[in-house]
Amino acid sequence: MSTYTSLLYHIVFSTYKREKTITQSNKKELFAYIYGYLKNKNCHLYRLNGVEDHIHIFTHIHQSISLASLVKDIKLSTSTLIKDKLLFKNWNGWQEGYGAFTVNANSKDKLIDYIIKQEEHHKHVSYLEEYKKLLNDHGVIFDEKYLL
Repeated sequence: MSTYTSLLYHIVFSTYKREKTITQSNKKELFAYIYGYLKNKNCHLYRLNGVEDHIHIFTHIHQSISLASLVKDIKLSTSTLIKDKLLFKNWNGWQEGYGAFTVNANSKDKLIDYIIKQEEHHKHVSYLEEYKKLLNDHGVIFDEKYLL
């Protein structure tokens, strides 16, 4: 094959209305499912983590897959998994939309470390503060009324 890509994305999305529904006890099952899903799509997962109200996915996306369809399918399939297995009490789904940021290959280790330390990070910073910073750092113009 003669197609070579380096499509690295940092994907972030929250639970519906940023409800704190992702519990520690079943988070591993959710993450294992996402890992398997990405692997089946020929994507390479570098790191996945999150806290009660959102998750971070750092992955290479296979060149045959669009970012929008990948995120849509992850959100739909994990919502079904969560509902069918009753993984999280009071689960109301994921937020509409997502944040996705391209990643320079030279920044991989720094981003992996950042995602690993999510629990510690969110002792001091809310998801909304973090999300606004990510948007600003990547030069994304946004309207705060859409940041549920």
